[in-house]
Amino acid sequence: MALKGLIVALSFFAATSAAASQTTEQRPATAPPGNAQTRYCMHIEPITGSRMETVKCWTRAEWADQDVDVDQEWPKEGVRVIG
Repeated sequence: MALKGLIVALSFFAATSAAASQTTEQRPATAPPGNAQTRYCMHIEPITGSRMETVKCWTRAEWADQDVDVDQEWPKEGVRVIG
């Protein structure tokens, strides 16, 4: 009986991991186009000593003020676009 439960559990795990790998989306090579008010939300490094992941949403100009090239960082750190 325990063997049957183990087999069911392992088959469930295999099915969910296979489904997850099929739904992986391809990220664009650059950030989506927008206007001057469009905000680009990206992951930023957490504050030292924190494990909390932070997401900031700024315009291209605001990212440029922080020396961040939105088009270069978007494929790795992009989350969403607002506006």
